Amino acid sequence: MKNLTISLACVAYMLSAMASVSSAELPNILFCISDDQSYWHTGANGDQVVETPAFDRVAREGIRFTQAYCDAPTCGPSRSAILTGQHIWRLEEAGNIHSTLPARFATYPAMLQQRGYVTGFTGKGWSPGRLEPGGRTENPAGKDYGRHRLQVPKPGIANKDYAANFSDFIEQRPDDAPFCFWLGTHEPHRGYQPGAGLAAGKDPSKVVVPQSLPDTPVVRSDILDYYTEVEHFDQMVERALNLLEQRGELDNTIVVVTSDHGMPFPRAKASLYDTGTRVPLAIRWKNGIQNPGRVSNDFVNLSDLAPTFLAIAGLPQPSEMTGQSLLNILKDDQSNPQRNRDHALIAMERHDGCRKGGKGYPCRAIRTSRFLFILNHEPSRWPSGDPDPSVCARAIPYGEIDTSPTKTLMMMKNDDARMQKLNQLAFGFRPAEELYDLKNDPWQLDNVANDPDYSAELNRLRERLTQRLIETKDPRQIGGAVLWDYYPYYGTRRNRDWKVDPMPDQPAER
Repeated sequence: MKNLTISLACVAYMLSAMASVSSAELPNILFCISDDQSYWHTGANGDQVVETPAFDRVAREGIRFTQAYCDAPTCGPSRSAILTGQHIWRLEEAGNIHSTLPARFATYPAMLQQRGYVTGFTGKGWSPGRLEPGGRTENPAGKDYGRHRLQVPKPGIANKDYAANFSDFIEQRPDDAPFCFWLGTHEPHRGYQPGAGLAAGKDPSKVVVPQSLPDTPVVRSDILDYYTEVEHFDQMVERALNLLEQRGELDNTIVVVTSDHGMPFPRAKASLYDTGTRVPLAIRWKNGIQNPGRVSNDFVNLSDLAPTFLAIAGLPQPSEMTGQSLLNILKDDQSNPQRNRDHALIAMERHDGCRKGGKGYPCRAIRTSRFLFILNHEPSRWPSGDPDPSVCARAIPYGEIDTSPTKTLMMMKNDDARMQKLNQLAFGFRPAEELYDLKNDPWQLDNVANDPDYSAELNRLRERLTQRLIETKDPRQIGGAVLWDYYPYYGTRRNRDWKVDPMPDQPAER
């Protein structure tokens, strides 16, 4: 009954807001999202090796964001935040990967459907997990379009022809209906074809290796393989742009190109450092963006996209959404008080079930232009998963980090002092608080939380993060049930003996 009441209220809310703009005037929405791509790895963001003409075009003809961050560096929670416009600590089970997204959390595609939009997705929409336990029968990204397959897919590349599936969607929609489509590739998620980058003629000497990784031929080649899959995603976006241009619909379509979180390498994906959380973001909308070709340094969370899409459709933002519409940035409105965006909030709970009893690594962070402050709630736990594979659902050591040549190299015993430091940073325990001075340490390798010279900044950021978490009702700050360690895990369990600890007694009411 409670879910029904919420649904009916949502419908009434949408109907009351529909009078201001006619369907014929509504812009289309094409949301393109890669799987595991860090900020730096596009041509427009400065990479000299990877080729991303579609992203570069969207950036050149629209707005490129330099400070865009996922809400969580893990697929399912990040996508849940995008769809709902809420931080993950507000989404119960959806704060974990391989979980569910309860139907009581409204999503922007459902709201846009009430506005007259036709919605659909191809590839990876909301995922991974199971929707049925949350009371859903359809992916919250929309209706699935997936019948087209690539004739000769490359090893490591999914055989889905995402662009052709988007074309299917366009052909089937009513002529006068605005659309909202989610083009989500499985790339550049691992695994990769070993040596694909070298075989494609890419020059390993030009790769910029993050300082959190060892600079070796193995790592450079691994990054090149990752680049080939970034390029596959970009090629699909380019085909989608060309289709809309041929149909004369591109200029009335807001095109967003981004990623759910950072690259699948150690101390990146499934961590709160920039390599795991800072993502590429470019938006093109010729009929709506003022002064295109701009670069925005405003801080953005991907949960800001949902209220942006609603604002574009003439719908007010629901009170439960914590994201802030980017429409004032698109319109280049300098007078709007929300324009002062000087931080992003990032979080993680349970990633891939790689500790005994299904325990996660709960942490929160605030990222500003100068500092990254991280609060680790359970520093006694292994941050990258237990080194003992027998307690991991994936049956691999440090299972929060995907298996890769880079990970294998970094786990090997080594007498080199730098390799030992990188091993500790990637796999070792972390303190309760971490503070990084990005001016002096852009790759976030030297924690200055215990440096007296930074005590004032540490206190200021700790207080600010705490206040923001209280404002947005994080249970770890305001009290109440904290259940992420106990929610069901619906992922593949290679270790068949692994299981989640039973749910503790819950408070009668919150």
